[in-house]
Amino acid sequence: MSGTREPADAAAPIAVLGAGSWGTALAIQFARAGHPTLLWGRDPAQLALLARDRANARYLPGAAFPPALEVEEDLGRALARAPDVLLAVPSAGFRSTLETLKPRLGPGQRVAWATKGFELETGLLPHQVAHAVLGPEVPLAVLSGPTFAVEVGRGLPTAMTVASPDAEFAELLARTLSGANFRAYTSPDIVGVEVGGAVKNVLAIGTGIADGMGYGANTRIALITRGLAEMTRLGLALGARRETFMGLAALGDLVLSCTDDQSRNRRFGLAIAAGKGAAEAQRAIGQVVEGVNAARAVRTVAARHGVEMPIAEQVYAVLYEGRAVGEAVRALMQRELRQE
Repeated sequence: MSGTREPADAAAPIAVLGAGSWGTALAIQFARAGHPTLLWGRDPAQLALLARDRANARYLPGAAFPPALEVEEDLGRALARAPDVLLAVPSAGFRSTLETLKPRLGPGQRVAWATKGFELETGLLPHQVAHAVLGPEVPLAVLSGPTFAVEVGRGLPTAMTVASPDAEFAELLARTLSGANFRAYTSPDIVGVEVGGAVKNVLAIGTGIADGMGYGANTRIALITRGLAEMTRLGLALGARRETFMGLAALGDLVLSCTDDQSRNRRFGLAIAAGKGAAEAQRAIGQVVEGVNAARAVRTVAARHGVEMPIAEQVYAVLYEGRAVGEAVRALMQRELRQE
């Protein structure tokens, strides 16, 4: 790669790739915490607006860019200047973004992401995709947890998890993110953190459907609690640690996504309950609803590993097999009784 790379020290910036709501919010937080930050996106016209307005008026209105945040329109320049790179792209574009990065990465450059979800075609978790594309020598990490971009952009108190088998990289990211109203915890369990981030989206759709049908608080908490059990079973089958599922990136993110209407997945479920088709519901939301593809991917991965996930299975049936919500509820309620 051409150009001179800055040394990996405290003054070197981090490059955030993806100028949607979440990428912008994370870039704002890195910069707010005092870390030089470069924000890059695929749309030059959008980047020009961000640079002019010093804000992302479309996705994060009212969240001004801190002085340490710079909009960088040239991907090559961004990567040449930043020893650490954070991807904030939808799961469907994760592999292609990594493939774009691979020939541009230099020695020692590290890659993190805030992408959630299994790869639809392969059933791989993001860190497995990253290993396959970038090779085992590139340090990797994931940022995940119960966070809404708008609240992070506004600087409201927030906590999340940074997971990586590379403890030094996880700790660096946690330090550079953390500030007066933002606390990042570290974890070595990248599998558990990624499973939590993928499965919670499916369960949030199911909870949104149930709430939209007027099934009430009892149903909602049953779906959350039993959904957590399903998430944990799948995670353990994939090699995760059980304690991870009691933390921010699993239980925390699950409760947030299932109970607050800022969640796209929950709103999607509400729209399905109101009689809208999947395409219409996604158009109304105007952003990617990760749980739609995740419902297919989770079903495939669970079947591959022999893991029972009845709630996720019924969400899939409603979305892809045309099953009526009432039938899905009956299927869940009529399952054979068993110990919790």
